[in-house]
Amino acid sequence: MKSFEYERAARADAAVASFNRHPGSKYISGGTNLLDLMKLEIEQPARLIDVSRLDLRAIEPSSEGGLRIGAEVSNSDLAADMRVRKSYPVLAEALLAGASGQLRNKASVAGNLLQRTRCYYFYDTAKPCNKRQPGSGCAALAGYNRIHAILGANDHCIAVHPSDMAVAMSALDASVETLSSQGARTVLVRNLHTLPGATPHIETTLRPDELITAIVLPPPVAGVHGYRKVRDRASYAFALVSVALILDVRDGTIADSRIALGGVAHKPWRSDDADTIARGRKADASSFKAIADALLNGACGHGHNDFKIDLARRTIMRALSDAAARSTT
Repeated sequence: MKSFEYERAARADAAVASFNRHPGSKYISGGTNLLDLMKLEIEQPARLIDVSRLDLRAIEPSSEGGLRIGAEVSNSDLAADMRVRKSYPVLAEALLAGASGQLRNKASVAGNLLQRTRCYYFYDTAKPCNKRQPGSGCAALAGYNRIHAILGANDHCIAVHPSDMAVAMSALDASVETLSSQGARTVLVRNLHTLPGATPHIETTLRPDELITAIVLPPPVAGVHGYRKVRDRASYAFALVSVALILDVRDGTIADSRIALGGVAHKPWRSDDADTIARGRKADASSFKAIADALLNGACGHGHNDFKIDLARRTIMRALSDAAARSTT
């Protein structure tokens, strides 16, 4: 790990001001991802600005009838909050499916959204990686790519985003509140992360100095919530495929459907076409297949991960079937 300067910020605006005064700065909170990357010299910040003590730890009702979650709330505290468990169970399930108890105790919700890919080649500094070193190439294309993307990828990058929480928040249409030198703004979680394009090293729509201060959940929506995660082992493993959904079935007909996929793309994957196709259809196997096909439109494997297309389709259909069955009980 290379040497760096450290400071503890007292206020969010002071953290942003310090970031702009000191080139090469990085914000740090729990550090569960950033510190690992620093040890490998993948991240080499000149200065760490610690935002973990900022007064951003409240979970409180929002003015719109949802919940406003401070950026420094821990993953464990958010998953345990009774309002989240009751009104947003898909989020609680996703949080509990991620990492270990120790990491959830330390990791902040803002940091969870901004964690970086676990692509083998991103972590191996002896291999080319456009995300780590722009223009060097993508070793995963011709390498072992079993965990990699089947949607939204290209020859520049086939890495996937690792967060479980981000998938659930995308399905919930959550948004983030931010602060930068240009002021405050709000960004939908589904618009926070970017596809690789020609710049896979640019992973979000945030400005360099932009600090997430809160996540806002909209008012609860009707329907059965569920989070299904398929992984290589039962715990402490990233998703091969995950499905976050809210399914509202009335008299055997789908009134509303919101689905987001994880483990398949550079960002949590949503399809407005799939949500539109679902509405008004019978809650049966034929409809579930049509929804899955819409979500996976354009899916493409890269050799070792070809199986993920069929795995994703079956996981989506099973999640929909289970949610529909729960809605009738």
